[in-house]
Amino acid sequence: MRIALCQTNPTVGDLAANRSTIAKLSARASEAQADLAVFPELAIAGYPPRDLLDRPQFANDCVASLHTLANELPARLTVVVGAMLHAETETGLYNAAVALRDGRIVAVCHKRLLPSYDVFDERRYFTPGTESTTIMVAGERVGLTVCEDIWNDTGDTRHSDSPLHHYGHNPIADLVERGADLIVNIAASPFTLTKRAARHTMLANVARDRVRPVVFVNQVGGNDDLIFDGDSTVFDAQGNVHARLRSFEEDFEVADLASPGRITPPPRRRAETALRALELGVRDYARKCGFEGAVIGLSGGIDSALTAAIAARALGPEQVLGVALPSRYSSPGSLTDAQALASALGITYRVIPIDSVFQSYLDLLPDHLAPLPKHAATNPAAQPHALHDVTFENVQARIRCATLMAISNRLGLLLLTTGNKSEIAVGYCTLYGDMAGGLAAISDVPKTFVYEIAREVNRQAGTEWIPESTLTKAPSAELRPDQKDEDSLPPYEDLDAVLEQYVEDGRTAEEIIVKGHDETMVRRVIAMVCKNEYKRRQMPPGLIITRKAFGPGRRMPIAQRWCV
Repeated sequence: MRIALCQTNPTVGDLAANRSTIAKLSARASEAQADLAVFPELAIAGYPPRDLLDRPQFANDCVASLHTLANELPARLTVVVGAMLHAETETGLYNAAVALRDGRIVAVCHKRLLPSYDVFDERRYFTPGTESTTIMVAGERVGLTVCEDIWNDTGDTRHSDSPLHHYGHNPIADLVERGADLIVNIAASPFTLTKRAARHTMLANVARDRVRPVVFVNQVGGNDDLIFDGDSTVFDAQGNVHARLRSFEEDFEVADLASPGRITPPPRRRAETALRALELGVRDYARKCGFEGAVIGLSGGIDSALTAAIAARALGPEQVLGVALPSRYSSPGSLTDAQALASALGITYRVIPIDSVFQSYLDLLPDHLAPLPKHAATNPAAQPHALHDVTFENVQARIRCATLMAISNRLGLLLLTTGNKSEIAVGYCTLYGDMAGGLAAISDVPKTFVYEIAREVNRQAGTEWIPESTLTKAPSAELRPDQKDEDSLPPYEDLDAVLEQYVEDGRTAEEIIVKGHDETMVRRVIAMVCKNEYKRRQMPPGLIITRKAFGPGRRMPIAQRWCV
């Protein structure tokens, strides 16, 4: 059988453009004499449509678009496409794999396993299917599944080490019992650094344990905070890779199960994988939201340097504006590093000093603040002078944000924030200051990993895009004299180790301490994470690359007192 793998990048709600892409690739598949063309989950609507699904007209339009598509497809080609269908149920909708041929629907598979964990909330919108579906194509019985349907197949557990979410039934086992010769899985499976390997292992195990080829076709692209890596793959009946499409790009390939297919190797290094994911996420967020370019505040530090490099790669350097906003506490080296970065990247660079504006606050606020009682956090013992407390550090950050937002408004540029996961976790960031913007590009990148990705940028560039001095100097917000991040935080190596175990692994303080971390430091870090939930709730969407990011996949209450 000849199967066209159609790895598309849909925009949520752009039904006409998504349908046009499907029709064009189907025509291409027909010209290549494919028997079957396979598209991702909800390829017409785009995934995830979220509360658009609560709008009856949106669902009606999606279903109408499916019927229009059926009449636009080449004759005799079977096309399996992700679509929604009406259901006579409380939610009123199915998430389905729909098989189209000769202008009509010839088979429907309603998604049976609806994930409702982490970033997923499908039970909110869809009704689960109750039957498994097969269809005959070129003399072969093809079993249809939608994304999560394949994640409950444990098969021979001796081979399985991938995370599974156990449901009461197993669609893969049902398809095997129905005599399916191969399994097709259409998916909108979001990217994380650890999920890619787990997903690959799981799919290979299904093919090996069920002794049937598995055809996995995944969405690619960025939609809001989610990044989809594509990586569509055909596994033979022994679990070996028969064909593999490119990661982080739209791709198309006709795989013949009777002969070797094209196998595109995935990115090899973790930092390379993360860089490509973030680049795709920034590009698609800007493009799909109608922005042509981006503006970034360049501090001369590592976080803004990496963010600028990602933006230049994603949007083109001509579409990126870097703005240095020095105050009296900015070091000469920071300005030199910011200018060197901008020159190396080829982005537009501007310097807008903020000290005169800051001075106006210093002239205005002290007399009005003096009668007010001080909160302990605003007057650290290490900085007894009133003008050096957190109040006036935050004023500088907010002046910078107001200036950057003015540029964003005037030029129509997307403001990218530059805070990393470590800072955001413990609240080492300023509301309405460095946290404000349109997209938090590296908010799911721990500080220590920021350095790894930055060095990967330089490695790929073959030159020093990010200055070595930026990579080696001690991190500092430069909001008071001689400030260093480690004046307020544990060393980032220790901080990130604790955060990974607490936020991503869900371990308690006791479990982390047992692993050899200082008890006082662990409890302090966890307290900071809990205390700053209110800040994180107000940050812009952040691109997700780890297994547990701040955002829709981690829904902690703000007003609560359980923190262990």
